[in-house]
Amino acid sequence: MLKKFIIYTDGAARGNPGRSASGYEIYENGKLVAGDVFYNGVNTNNFAEYNAVIKALEWCVKNSDPDKTEVELFSDSELVIGQLRGEYKVKAPRIKPLYRGAVELLSKFKKIDFNNVPRENNGISRVDKKLNIFLDKIEMGQISG
Repeated sequence: MLKKFIIYTDGAARGNPGRSASGYEIYENGKLVAGDVFYNGVNTNNFAEYNAVIKALEWCVKNSDPDKTEVELFSDSELVIGQLRGEYKVKAPRIKPLYRGAVELLSKFKKIDFNNVPRENNGISRVDKKLNIFLDKIEMGQISG
């Protein structure tokens, strides 16, 4: 039976570069099956966006038979979606290995769809809110980065 994961990813950096975090939510049949928010240290927003995509795809590979799985990826990063679609070149040296890692993971799946959506998209806004709460707690010293 064919599986389908719906993935919402986001990355944030307070300053660019600055304290950064990545997050994702993964849905199957309308149910949240996985999600995470994690600290990236001092990095760029693009690094955080890519790291979210990679961690979400790693979860999908680990928890499915990828050649029998479809993935629909939603991100508010026009750059990341454009690069993964092959529409934009990857120029930043620090991003190239992340891009290659994402492409390698994507190649494992039966089908992949990319969706560049505004931050106001419900899935993206949920992840974005979690990222900002997480970064606020780091800045207030409530959790360590």
